[in-house]
Amino acid sequence: MINRNEILQTIEMIDQQHLDIRTITMGISLLDCADEDIKRCADKIYCKITRFAADLVRTGEDIEKEYGIPIVNKRIAVSPISMVAGSCSAEDYSPLALALDRAAKAVGVNFIGGFSALVHKGFTVSDRRLISSIPQALAATERVCSSVNVATTRAGINMDAVAIMGGVIKEAAELSAGQGGMACAKLVVFANAVEDNPFMAGAFHGPGEPECVINVGVSGPGVVRNALLACNGEPFDVVAETIKKTAFRITRMGQLVAREASRRLGVPFGVVDLSLAPTPAVGDSVADILEEMGLESVGTHGTTAALALLNDAVKKGGVMASSHVGGLSGAFIPVSEDAGMIAGAERGSLTLDKLEAMTCVCSVGLDMIAVPGDTPAETIAAIIADEAAIGVVNGKTTAVRIIPAPGKTVGDRVEFGGLLGSAPVMPVHPFSSREFIARGGRIPAPLSSLKN
Repeated sequence: MINRNEILQTIEMIDQQHLDIRTITMGISLLDCADEDIKRCADKIYCKITRFAADLVRTGEDIEKEYGIPIVNKRIAVSPISMVAGSCSAEDYSPLALALDRAAKAVGVNFIGGFSALVHKGFTVSDRRLISSIPQALAATERVCSSVNVATTRAGINMDAVAIMGGVIKEAAELSAGQGGMACAKLVVFANAVEDNPFMAGAFHGPGEPECVINVGVSGPGVVRNALLACNGEPFDVVAETIKKTAFRITRMGQLVAREASRRLGVPFGVVDLSLAPTPAVGDSVADILEEMGLESVGTHGTTAALALLNDAVKKGGVMASSHVGGLSGAFIPVSEDAGMIAGAERGSLTLDKLEAMTCVCSVGLDMIAVPGDTPAETIAAIIADEAAIGVVNGKTTAVRIIPAPGKTVGDRVEFGGLLGSAPVMPVHPFSSREFIARGGRIPAPLSSLKN
């Protein structure tokens, strides 16, 4: 039985510590929308999304009111569009992105993910067409998100795709220069992408997923930090146990919302992603958790160890709360979306190199990082390659969401608004990676991939 004290604790977590359900994401398969004619394909996509997701937002709002649990975002993830569009004869897939955008607006979700391609071992004709369409598609739409998987532990790193994505990111930034390169904030380059991730901008509905599914992403860094206030001076064993217990409570709430949404929509429940996803709000920061463990500023020596403890304890607590934990599940470290990370970057304790080291032990990777607008495409590609190597060698998901902010230089700030926040422009190394990226080909899979 749930006792009175637990109820009061949960109310306090919601009311004062920024606890929320970050997203309810409906995954929808669009594989049956394939058509040789791109206009017919776009029409099928629009019709299917609006039919399946017609009640998604209203259901989320009803649950929010009835249970008193904030549900910040309602979103949709669809099959990778490069697969859906494989039979289309058109060279430009932007009309499909426009159809996704119209459907997202029609049903009221804030983002729709899946303008995506999986090219870790090579390209199909459709993959190349989609990737070349990304800059225009993201610049012309408001709610469409895109992702490209360029590496896996089993396949290695497709360096040709890495090189291409460096140029795609530069072009996307230039086409959305009036919004600070906003198109790049909706684009993720992955290694080891997962099929059930509910978080944007990297969500897509993988080929191994059912026709339709509900996945939920929880949050709560403010709750974890508040719990650690009672651990001042305690050894790390106590810190880890405290985080585990808190993550259990957060995940149980996510499980409740996921199952209720699944029941009301008549759609299977997929997973709870128990990632600690921060916001720009003060007190809702992963960086604050790390500093509560005794670091003067996030990014200083000891940060990677603290983050490793946090990530592990969150997962251990979460898996006890739900039998269906999936997605990315861990701690996110997006710079622009975390007030503490922004502060660390501005005071100089948090650098791009340190962030890269931190991604070895946390969820995803270099996320929402602004760099000077004149950063060469080859440098961006090399940053992607480094991050992909971390994912491939360690058998984990890593990603890069980077914004070469047009007209901005180190020390400037780029404003995106809302959950995307604002990003201080961080320096990159001035030395060239041009010849390295020009080699192309594929970096072979590591020996650890041979597990059969």
